[in-house]
Amino acid sequence: MKSMNMQSQQQSITFNRQKGISLVMGLMFLVVLTILGVAGMRGALLEERMAGNTRDRDLAFQAAEAAIRVAEQALAAPPAFNLGTAYTPVLPSGAESAYWLNTHNWAAESVQIGWQPQGVSEAPRYVVERLALNGNGLNAGVPITVTAYRITARGVGMNANTVVILQTISYQS
Repeated sequence: MKSMNMQSQQQSITFNRQKGISLVMGLMFLVVLTILGVAGMRGALLEERMAGNTRDRDLAFQAAEAAIRVAEQALAAPPAFNLGTAYTPVLPSGAESAYWLNTHNWAAESVQIGWQPQGVSEAPRYVVERLALNGNGLNAGVPITVTAYRITARGVGMNANTVVILQTISYQS
């Protein structure tokens, strides 16, 4: 009997040690899974933010394109061109993006289109500059005058900090 009692005591000591090690291993496994889960969530949130920013920029781009189309229609009967207005003679800095982003007074010296696209924080605006181009026609020596208009449009996305500036040149003879 004594030998049996000793064997059961040795087995119970061995089982107790195994239960303690399995608990530690299980906790380590849970820590690793938690770290992987948090990393996966961070990646998913980052991708969602990037997709939202891309959508916002696309909205601003489409708003600026809409303003260009409205400006092209307005040139069917060009208005008077005066400095300090939305219809202006050529601006010295008109081809520089920094001027349109930082310097130009969009509130006072631009035309706001008559409607606001859905999902943007403000209606798009445009400025038209008149450029005069002189040159020769197909017959050598026959001068022609072509009037070119540089249209600069500003579109804003859902976030007021998302701004897209587009330019195009429209020719009329």
